[in-house]
Amino acid sequence: MSESILLAIEDGIGVITLNRPDKLNAWDSPMRDELANALKTLNSDSAARAIIVTGAGELAFSAGQDLAETQSFKSGADGHEWFLSWRGFYDSMRTLEKGCVAALNGVAAGSAFQFSLLADVRVGHPAVRMGQPEINSGIPSVLGPMLMMSRLGLSRTVELTLTGRMMEAEECHRLGLMHHLVPADQVMAKAREVAEVLASKPPIAMRLTKQRFCQVTQPAFDEAFEAGARIESEAFDSGEPQQAMEEFFAKRKNT
Repeated sequence: MSESILLAIEDGIGVITLNRPDKLNAWDSPMRDELANALKTLNSDSAARAIIVTGAGELAFSAGQDLAETQSFKSGADGHEWFLSWRGFYDSMRTLEKGCVAALNGVAAGSAFQFSLLADVRVGHPAVRMGQPEINSGIPSVLGPMLMMSRLGLSRTVELTLTGRMMEAEECHRLGLMHHLVPADQVMAKAREVAEVLASKPPIAMRLTKQRFCQVTQPAFDEAFEAGARIESEAFDSGEPQQAMEEFFAKRKNT
């Protein structure tokens, strides 16, 4: 495990910290692999009865994909391979047999928003913002809308996906995307409180119930990955995402 992912077990609760605050905890492929491995480690460790995932720093849970990685893609084949690489990452969260809490210490954007939606419970504070801004970077949204649809319905999913807007914490809480809205200095305490409730449940019942949730949503995931590989290949083959990211970095450099 590198310093990008911190892993600890504290009083029966596994804690994973995304530790790249200088990049707003944005992840590239190696960091995603480490996070998936950390989840698998805790899932198989009897000392951890529930899991909390949080971010380092005060600004971001995670900004999602590190655009410096995707900006370098040269072809649709790169986009195709990159998209398919996400399957194991999301499956590491979907196949957890233990309760998982996302302790949102800041923004959760794009793939990090999607990742947080796969947690069983989300805790955040009033400055947290969540959303699916991938379209702003020229990246077609496939998994995000699929995850939002069952939680928000078609109309709100379309609006959020096509505008790429970020939701404020109050809206997230009102829509049920954030289960607990507490002061910033109480996020981890509340996350631990919820994790301890999950940890107290009979483990076989927890495992089988979570397994069933995974089963009933599997067809949608399968279809999203089948379609997404084709869609991302076409997008990156056009060069539009790379151009959008180049403009993003140029604008940030000049501000």
